Amino acid sequence: MPKKNKIELCKTEDIPNGACKGFSTDLDANTQDIFIVNRDNKFYGYKNSCPHTGVNLNWQPDVFMDFDDFYIQCAVHGARFEVESGLCVWGPCNGLYLEEIKLEINNSKIALVSACNNN
Repeated sequence: MPKKNKIELCKTEDIPNGACKGFSTDLDANTQDIFIVNRDNKFYGYKNSCPHTGVNLNWQPDVFMDFDDFYIQCAVHGARFEVESGLCVWGPCNGLYLEEIKLEINNSKIALVSACNNN
């Protein structure tokens, strides 16, 4: 059975409702840029990589949303993605998805979780 690896990222209070936060993590010997969005006090995590070009999505540190704070937006070409699903609804990668990351929330702490086959 795969063992779960976890990296604690932050507390839920560190990402207020409507906000985003980016992280660079080392999980399973793999450095990944990721980000978390808090929408209606539900947390969504994605790899910080546009499915069109692979570039990071954010405009500036922790700025991932469009000007209306409704869609996640790629800073390079303006593609827009649904927060809840990661689906691109506008732009050159229309119909593609952001890569979701598995989060675990326990005692108001947000952790990145992955399974590895280490025994």
